[in-house]
Amino acid sequence: MFEAPTDVAAVLTLDLGILLGILVMAGLLDRASAASRVLFGAVTATFILCYALWRWHDTLPRIEPGLDKLWPYLFFGFEMVAILYTLMSIVILVRFKDRSAEADREGARLAASGEWPAVDIFICTYNEPLDVVEKSIIPALAVDYPNVTVWVCDDTRRAWLKDFCEEVGANYLTRADNEGAKAGNLNNALRLTETRSNAPIILVLDADFAVAPNILKRAVGLFHDPRCAVVQTPQFFFNADPIQHNLMAADAWVDDQRIFFDVFQPAKDAWGCAFCVGTSFLVRRDRVNEMGGFPHDAICEDINLTYSLMRHGYRTHWLNERLSAGLSAEGLPEYITQRTRWCLGTIQVALLKQGPFRGPGYAMRERLHYLHGVLNWLCKPFIVLMLVAPSIYWFFDMPAFYADYLSFLRYGLPALLALWVYSGWVSGRRTLPLFMEVTHIMTALAITVTLVSAAIRPFGRPFKVTDKGGDRSVSTVRGRMAAGFGGIALLSAASIVWSFVSPVGATEISPLDYFNLIWAGVAMAFTFVAFLVCFERPRGAEEFAVDEPAEIQIGGATYDGTLTSLGMTTAHLRLRGDPDILVPGDALRVHVAPAGWIAARLTASADGTLAVGLEPDRRQRHSLILRLFTTDIDPIARTANLRVALRGLIHRCFQAA
Repeated sequence: MFEAPTDVAAVLTLDLGILLGILVMAGLLDRASAASRVLFGAVTATFILCYALWRWHDTLPRIEPGLDKLWPYLFFGFEMVAILYTLMSIVILVRFKDRSAEADREGARLAASGEWPAVDIFICTYNEPLDVVEKSIIPALAVDYPNVTVWVCDDTRRAWLKDFCEEVGANYLTRADNEGAKAGNLNNALRLTETRSNAPIILVLDADFAVAPNILKRAVGLFHDPRCAVVQTPQFFFNADPIQHNLMAADAWVDDQRIFFDVFQPAKDAWGCAFCVGTSFLVRRDRVNEMGGFPHDAICEDINLTYSLMRHGYRTHWLNERLSAGLSAEGLPEYITQRTRWCLGTIQVALLKQGPFRGPGYAMRERLHYLHGVLNWLCKPFIVLMLVAPSIYWFFDMPAFYADYLSFLRYGLPALLALWVYSGWVSGRRTLPLFMEVTHIMTALAITVTLVSAAIRPFGRPFKVTDKGGDRSVSTVRGRMAAGFGGIALLSAASIVWSFVSPVGATEISPLDYFNLIWAGVAMAFTFVAFLVCFERPRGAEEFAVDEPAEIQIGGATYDGTLTSLGMTTAHLRLRGDPDILVPGDALRVHVAPAGWIAARLTASADGTLAVGLEPDRRQRHSLILRLFTTDIDPIARTANLRVALRGLIHRCFQAA
């Protein structure tokens, strides 16, 4: 069925022609066009299906007893899960919905009538320090909206937080226990506010998310649709995640969640299957009450809320605008804990009696979209198998599939090339080869363990909150993770060496050997990059790049300068003129709009640039929060740049942790 190629030059020429063809398609087709999405998606799916058929027809041994015969089928099974997920993604992405024009129209209608519905803001907090939670409370209190009440829902019963809320004018709620975790906290707030504000719309925020002043005026109008129970806005982050940060690529590499928020959720919304993501969403109080409260029978209350509402005929609308920004997981353990919690929560909802697989009231489209979400997690074991497969071949003589490198170049490489180019095109340059693979590799083993554990005992595990804040100023080696990825990299390198020195090896390298040599080299490269990520670089005080005139007072003199970066407690400035010689520790004042004159101390000086530590009072601190975290300052890359990302990676390879 599939001709075995024999000419390397002919195969490579064909691959080059395919690559040029799909690059031309990417350059000519408009990703905003549904027809273009269908065309490019169909071409990519055709290459993937041809590869899958080749794998099934030409690369599997006869089914016989024995581990060496079953191993290729195990690998093939997980590979087909990944292919099914990819094909479903292509189908989902043929559609796309942008609700900004609808928000414009409905916002204008409400502004003209003045009939803005009242809103309660629930800020869910568990154990975050003040310097984290204040970034949510202060912006919430400053929201530009005529009828809003802020409620801080504290699930750790902290007296200092109650005092802070009284000082700034927020309402404080707590409860005696933590039953139901975040969903229980929300239900407690739902009950306690019914006799006080009882607003028909609730905005739910995690304690590390700062909202833009216009979030309510942009979002509440979408509830004009009686089917709409939730309006969800995307999550943006004002800090790099640990993978971006540790590989020095935050300014050139888009985090994996951007693809989900900016690409998949608008597509799912077009299918009527967007879902809540836990923070920065608005929900109708009556719809939640109709269900008996926020569901708490799975640890991911957000997607559980969406599908519980779906069962009642209601939908989640996705407003793809930057209306809030929060704190991304800062360390690798927190990053992985977060992903494993999402994985387990997704599996739990799938297994619920009233869930999208077993429950009544769901359309087939809704069940398939949930299957797509489950498959996203079920792909992770395949990544683990891909990393260890070449070593298993060389040390145990067990190929994952029987193919020579020429056949893979003929049938496998075109599918990879098409998928890489299509992914970059349909995502608006939000994906990068190598870097996206490393992102998935970092969590693959932990998620695989979670899936195995969930197969044995899916329920009864405690809700794990992602730790935020704390001291990140020192380098940290994640030893167990480094040992795991370093071990796989060394194993891949050892298998390459073994292929040449093995006393039982063949005298000539076969085409199958060549294929597994290349595979081992790729696995070694990927796991080495993952190994680098395990050496966490220190994080300084968060600063945002700015470029504006500034005034600095030193003694009795005032100097003009330029403010080049600004944070809550630090800033960098360039001076014009020649001030008296300063030494670290000297006192000065810096004028920062709109906070005014802020007391500061010099921490360093070099080449005309001053690094200062800011000492704002409480009013000035709140003013800085509003300036830095509620505007459109965006320090993280929105699109990917392979050249810059590779430069950062190379630099990281030669830099001490």
